[in-house]
Amino acid sequence: MHELAGRTALVTGGGSGIGARIAALLATQGARVAVADLDATAAERIATGLPGPAGTHLGIRADVAAEDDVVAMVQALHEADMRPDLLINNAATCSDLAYEELPLTTWRRDLDVSLTGAFLTTRHLSADLRRSGGSVVNIASVNAVRSFGNEAYSAAKAGLVSLTQGLAVRWASSRVRVNAVLPGTIRTPIWDERLSRDPDVLVRAARMYPLGRIGEPEDVAQAVAFLVSDRAAWITGVALPVDGGLLAVGSTAFASDIEEIR
Repeated sequence: MHELAGRTALVTGGGSGIGARIAALLATQGARVAVADLDATAAERIATGLPGPAGTHLGIRADVAAEDDVVAMVQALHEADMRPDLLINNAATCSDLAYEELPLTTWRRDLDVSLTGAFLTTRHLSADLRRSGGSVVNIASVNAVRSFGNEAYSAAKAGLVSLTQGLAVRWASSRVRVNAVLPGTIRTPIWDERLSRDPDVLVRAARMYPLGRIGEPEDVAQAVAFLVSDRAAWITGVALPVDGGLLAVGSTAFASDIEEIR
């Protein structure tokens, strides 16, 4: 089923993990996809591997926290005759330092990539999105609404949920829908270093989830594909948990497990 045929999508942070899987699913459903990532090689590799004729998709380097990069990215998209009507703000960083040891530069980087990056990208694509009656999905986190550590990352994701709601109302008259998804623990390359020294960490993490497993990038991608599709035409301003039931559990029920995997 090619329900996204004729649509153009931009996926930030699309060079690996969740973003790469989102890009692949949107392309499979017929969208033309631009993959943006700080790693230009990764962005190009993912874009080249997407289904469709050669030259359909675009890989582009961009630091979404830098306005000059975002402006250049949008210009490159337009030069490639790509005017996104689907935007997936997925780029993020997450520091793994104790709060008491967190330097201001790291705090700012976590907020700048996840939150300011989404602000800059949506603002500079606002004309394209509003012209087409597009759809934005922000990749937030369960950390936005519950304490799971990583305070800088969590604060950024909470801000992203608030931005989602604000833009959903502001742009509703232009038929632009803005939603967020809140993933729980997802098996991505970000865990590789931790797994090398703690091979059971994801096994322990799975104990927190009522559905008995951690998530896969496909779980998030499927939720995103639904939210940008016409099947979700009357859904805007929501923050959809994609978390195996984690947020349905009492806030202290798995406190020891959370502490154990930090």
